Amino acid sequence: MKNYHTHTKRCYHAMDTEEEYILAAIQSGYTELGFSDHSPWHYDSSFHSSMRMEEDKLEGYVNILKQLREKYKDKISIKIGLECEYFEKYMPWLEKIVKEYKLDYLILGNHFDEDETGIYFGRSLTQQQLTKYVDSCIKGLRTGLYSYLAHPDLANYDIYDSFYTQEMTRLCLEAKKLDIPLEFNLLGFSTHRQYPNDVFFKIVQKIGNKVIIGTDAHESSALLDLKTYNEALNYLKKLGIDITEDIKFLK
Repeated sequence: MKNYHTHTKRCYHAMDTEEEYILAAIQSGYTELGFSDHSPWHYDSSFHSSMRMEEDKLEGYVNILKQLREKYKDKISIKIGLECEYFEKYMPWLEKIVKEYKLDYLILGNHFDEDETGIYFGRSLTQQQLTKYVDSCIKGLRTGLYSYLAHPDLANYDIYDSFYTQEMTRLCLEAKKLDIPLEFNLLGFSTHRQYPNDVFFKIVQKIGNKVIIGTDAHESSALLDLKTYNEALNYLKKLGIDITEDIKFLK
């Protein structure tokens, strides 16, 4: 059992220490745990995000995880990554950070079209904004930097509207073409958010996308919640969805 969607206190909306997450994962029988806290960005402006780590916290994030990876190497495999949007103008900076810190992976968590003045895709969207969400996801996936797409159905739009089916089909087809998994998000599942939703995952089943379960842990107890994990697993199996635990790592 593996999980690659794990946060830390550095993003201002998670809790517990890195070691507490690791111990919880070991207790639950995970063989690999990836940390993917919300990435900082090197903004052109003086903007400060309230939901992602600051740029000056990145080195400490990587260093403590390297120490814990060594400490627990005989009990669990630890991977170091980030959850990032696709912000086109900041991608050169992100690529530099990936190389500098030798990150294992990135996951695409497309919350905003841009931080400074952009929209949050989890709020009610217009048709134009839903298209912008899908376009942005596709551009991100095409970079080859991202191992999978987190909460792909985060975009908040009427799921019974044919336009939703049209746009989400377009997203799923591109992910299938690129062989990039889509995430079934346990945080959204357990807290009854608009994602994950049945309409989206029936599109996934029809197209034949690979799906990875992501805990999206914001507290260590989420990694102890095997009941929710198993409910999600059974849901996906009943739909006949291709479930994977494997991701491509950065070289």
